[in-house]
Amino acid sequence: MDNAPGRHHLFVPGPTNIPEQVIRAMNRNNEDYRAPAIPALTKTLLEDVKKIFKTSTGIPFLFPTTGTGAWESALTNTLSPGDRIVSFLIGQFSLLWIDQQQRLNFNVDVVESDWGQGANLDVLESKLASDRTHTIKAICIVHNETATGVTNNLAKVRKILDDYQHPALLIVDGVSSICALDFRMDEWGVDVAVTGSQKALSLPTGLGIVCAGPKAIEASKSAKSLRVFFDWNDYLKFYKLGTYWPYTPSIQLLYGLREALDLIFEEGLDNVILRHKRLGHATRLAVEAWGLKNCTQKEEWYSDTVTAVLVPPYIDAAEVVRRSWKRYNMSLGLGLNKVAGKVFRIGHLGNLNELQLLGCLAGVEMILNDVGYPVKLGSGVAAASAYFQNNIPMIPSRI
Repeated sequence: MDNAPGRHHLFVPGPTNIPEQVIRAMNRNNEDYRAPAIPALTKTLLEDVKKIFKTSTGIPFLFPTTGTGAWESALTNTLSPGDRIVSFLIGQFSLLWIDQQQRLNFNVDVVESDWGQGANLDVLESKLASDRTHTIKAICIVHNETATGVTNNLAKVRKILDDYQHPALLIVDGVSSICALDFRMDEWGVDVAVTGSQKALSLPTGLGIVCAGPKAIEASKSAKSLRVFFDWNDYLKFYKLGTYWPYTPSIQLLYGLREALDLIFEEGLDNVILRHKRLGHATRLAVEAWGLKNCTQKEEWYSDTVTAVLVPPYIDAAEVVRRSWKRYNMSLGLGLNKVAGKVFRIGHLGNLNELQLLGCLAGVEMILNDVGYPVKLGSGVAAASAYFQNNIPMIPSRI
């Protein structure tokens, strides 16, 4: 038995803290998903999921899977083996998606940036400019790369595609952005977007959510990639029947999703996004007060869901994460792959408020001192607190 007093402090960039209301909503027995209650529930979920993508024309699919499965569904339903796609390598999760794309036998044109930089959109522009015969079938981009704390500018990607009148599909990994960062599927002309339940939705892992726009649905009719479990067409047939599920869904996660969406809409999606802006900005102020650097190299790429903190060469960032868990009952994110040992990550997304974050920052200050980096206790907390005190709004229901 491994117990520690008080609550565990979860500050990884996913899985995130689950609200008590969601836990209670999921605390139920199994039931027959063919009985009328589950199709009725599913119908409301499909309508409301569209709101978090900010789309009126997209069709959502709720797969009992993870974000990795959602990736595969997005690709195999819209593309054929051998299709040329441009994909941006900027960190561990874009790397994993590219690996999947290659293993699915697409012709992946990889555009690589230093870890800590965003997607190189100048290279995208030159590739589109020279692609007069439209051999590029899709642009695949991670909106928010959690390994490095980098957020890409999707509006700019859409503008470049439009400037060259290029018909390539825009396929976006929004796993750690949707419901936390500004995301506008219709306005930005995103053809397929995916997210996962364990990030900003603050649910357990197990739902891969895909939203497909009209152009993607049309492409799925001629795409030759093999797909069975992730086939949109199977879902669409059951949508027409009003039963919605071609195979067994996770009943508990569906009830959890209903409650999670209700909480988001009660706060207001735009307010949720503003809350994440505050959390991200305060974390960056604390990092600056500690005399440390953000892994993200330019302000335009700063993420409001995760901050990757660079440590000096004489510090092992993995020891920061180990000490956090062993002594302070707090989980921070490890540095991955190229930045392993060089960064630790503070996740600030999902069911999280400002005072919770201050507790995390206080803990990080003690840990940094423990591992030999001299931080004045309270320095980062003070910087974040001063910002919060001037920027936290009143709770609307309590005014």
